[in-house]
Amino acid sequence: MSSLVQSVDWLAIAPPTVAAVVGLVVLVADLFVAEARKPLLGWIAVGGLAVAALMLLPLLDADRSTFCLVGDTEVCSYTADRFTLVIQLLVLGGALLCALLSVTALKDSGKRLPEGEYWFLFLSSAAGAALLPASRDLATLVVALEVASLPAFALVGLRHGDRRSSEAALKFFLSSVTATAVSLLGISFVYAATGTLHLTRVAERIQDVDGQLATLAQTGVVLTLVGFAFKTAAVPFHFWVPDTYVGAPLPIAAYLSVIGKAVGFSGLILITVVALPSYADAWAPALAVLAALTMTVGNVGALRQQSTRAYSAVRLLAWSSVGQAGYLLVPIAAAGYSDDPEKSVGSTLAYALMYGAVNLGAFAVAALVGRARRLNRVADYRGLYAASPLTALLMGFFLLCLAGLPPGVIGLFAKVTVFAAAVDAGLGWLAVVMAVNVVIALVYYLRWTALLFRAPEGEAATHRLPAPLTAALALTGVLGIALSSAPQLVLRFTDTGLF
Repeated sequence: MSSLVQSVDWLAIAPPTVAAVVGLVVLVADLFVAEARKPLLGWIAVGGLAVAALMLLPLLDADRSTFCLVGDTEVCSYTADRFTLVIQLLVLGGALLCALLSVTALKDSGKRLPEGEYWFLFLSSAAGAALLPASRDLATLVVALEVASLPAFALVGLRHGDRRSSEAALKFFLSSVTATAVSLLGISFVYAATGTLHLTRVAERIQDVDGQLATLAQTGVVLTLVGFAFKTAAVPFHFWVPDTYVGAPLPIAAYLSVIGKAVGFSGLILITVVALPSYADAWAPALAVLAALTMTVGNVGALRQQSTRAYSAVRLLAWSSVGQAGYLLVPIAAAGYSDDPEKSVGSTLAYALMYGAVNLGAFAVAALVGRARRLNRVADYRGLYAASPLTALLMGFFLLCLAGLPPGVIGLFAKVTVFAAAVDAGLGWLAVVMAVNVVIALVYYLRWTALLFRAPEGEAATHRLPAPLTAALALTGVLGIALSSAPQLVLRFTDTGLF
């Protein structure tokens, strides 16, 4: 009789484990650290995330798996392959940058944000987000999704006595709980029809489901996809995004815009491309339509933002992130039509890495301007070059990257990669919709960029740069410039190992 006791590959699970352990350390330390020394907890969190990201380096050599079935080591619940490592790099690197923004935000909050709870929730969410791309069974996938999501609700509404924060948390909570309920119902149907939770076995068995269970399996597939569409903020499940971003502390809005998307899209890729390739004729057209709707609604919403409206800068970035979600959906839809789905998935990962770096950079500048201009309107960025030339140049660079214009070569490269994935898959109509949306996006990105270099109205506001904010701006700026110098490195790195 074979033993049921398994040996755990601790190196494979190290990145999410380190983040989780540091979260527990911060929670316990909060009980003993004096109030005046609470900022130390933030630097412990930053250090923990840096170590978690460095733990990815030993995993580059070969694929590693653990928590496998007894008697079948090919079927595992946790796999650290290239796909996993790319998403974990995005999640942990993005969380590290958001942590640097948070150090300054907590200091400026005047004790309205409890530091111990904040860092515990932040690290818990990051650990769940890092676990999700490695998940290779539906149960682990859902657990990782909720570990990433539940602390995020609390982080959005953590600011004491802020009505906008509470309202944002409620909207985010209700939409996410609905998504989870729908996903769980769909997954239970898929399990009932196939008798397995492991993604590779679902892919094998769902093709030969008994006739009486075919309708159950099809319903499960639809409900599971609808649930994950909520998580990716795809239209029409995007309604929570603008208000949530405005109500949340700015570093958490940045976190949701990048890490939240990475979680949703990695889960969607695993469900569609790995578990349900035989249903590509159903999910591929649906995702193509969702992509077209999402990019259009997001870009039109961003275009309609009034520069003098309170919090219009954050709202514009929120609507922009919805539009960017549409671009990220294009290669996943293309994977259902393509003879080389791995290449299509690689296009999504390449775009996600580019978007993560420059979008976090834009949020870092927004955090800086928001320290002096509490309403954080787009109009407040007028004359930023006169007050802080380097910051204005960086913001202009980030916006041009998001628009896909030189010198933001990495943005142009990423959009061309996604465009090529649609064309190669025969989705010419979707490529046309994307081209139109890129033009729409140019209007509001260039309008904001031009504002940075106009003469200020009255005396230019001074913007003091704290060390954590300086580090975040420097890291995102260097990363964006380096990727623009050698964009082909991104595609090489995102050559996934899903198949």
